[in-house]
Amino acid sequence: MSSPRCLPILEKLVSFDSVSRNPNRPLAEWVEAYLRDLGVEVQRITDETGNWVNLLATVGPKDVPGYLLSGHTDVVPVEDQEWTSDPFRLRVEGGRAYGRGTTDMKGFDACVLALVPAMLERPLARPLHIALSYDEEVGCRGVRRLISELDRLLPVKPLGVIVGEPTGMEVVIAHKAKQSYRTTVTGTAAHSSLAPKAVNAIEYAAELVLRIRDIGRRMATEGPFDRAFDVPHSTAHVGQIHGGTALNIVPELCWFEWEFRTLPEVDLAGLVAEVIDYAKTTLLPAMRERAAGSAIHFEQLTELPAVDIAPDHALTQLVKRLTGRTDHKKVAYGTEGGLFRRDAGIPAIVCGPGNIEQAHKADEYIELAQLAACEAFLARLIDHCRA
Repeated sequence: MSSPRCLPILEKLVSFDSVSRNPNRPLAEWVEAYLRDLGVEVQRITDETGNWVNLLATVGPKDVPGYLLSGHTDVVPVEDQEWTSDPFRLRVEGGRAYGRGTTDMKGFDACVLALVPAMLERPLARPLHIALSYDEEVGCRGVRRLISELDRLLPVKPLGVIVGEPTGMEVVIAHKAKQSYRTTVTGTAAHSSLAPKAVNAIEYAAELVLRIRDIGRRMATEGPFDRAFDVPHSTAHVGQIHGGTALNIVPELCWFEWEFRTLPEVDLAGLVAEVIDYAKTTLLPAMRERAAGSAIHFEQLTELPAVDIAPDHALTQLVKRLTGRTDHKKVAYGTEGGLFRRDAGIPAIVCGPGNIEQAHKADEYIELAQLAACEAFLARLIDHCRA
């Protein structure tokens, strides 16, 4: 098998340390220059500083509906991971390309960019739009700005969005919605010998954690269920908890972070309201009986709507035909697709190279065969847009 044409571009993209905490502007400037050298107009949609950059480019006519190819440019950190080679230097070995972001999701980005010359070879009847975002890994922050500008930047709404997150080039028609929170419980400090006179923030936080756990268990036993998902029910999860200073001090402060991931049809806002209501109507009154200044504060960290497109939708049928597949699946992880669907009214589907199980790990890699399959898929999409 010949090497995928995207490898030189993937090598360049991986070389940028675009961990979400870092500005992605250097990477974006390189992509912008690459596209402009090909004669493609590129729009920047940035944050307030101009250092975190979304890019939007169009190949083909702007006055007819086409398709938007969506990818993100940020990656997760490499600290505390034992890599066997430099994570920001592409290593090709044994039919695999190793490096941070190769699977999630610079592999797809590189495939799209490598196929731009093919898009330009002959006129397209329908346009292909390329959207590359920042800060997907920390709550899909960047793409929200891009979506808010779409009506201004694209005079005609696209027929659909193809989000190239790693699916093994399988067709993903749905993923769960997600909301996550940090909850801070404030009680009163005291010597541990006087514990009954104080408000133990850890104990009340623990009661709230157990309430979240109970909701999760209820959803696991009572449903609703959708067996097409890898985890067929909605889930609750507490991932961090911190509190206290010493054993002989009643803890005044405790905070924890938690999330719900729900099937598309589940009332996610109602589940969150159930947790908040329990805190305010049951726990807080008991705390304030001892100390009027006690408090429970909820801060939303992330909010991501579901993707949910019908198996017989035109976009689903198109992506199946172009990938050569007749099946589809649903997944628990989230993507930017739900935001395009909800906030821009554009149907979204997820299909991209690589395996999500390789994402976020040391020695992250993508199979070269997956890159080749993605390039072939995009080539067929280009032909479809010429018809």
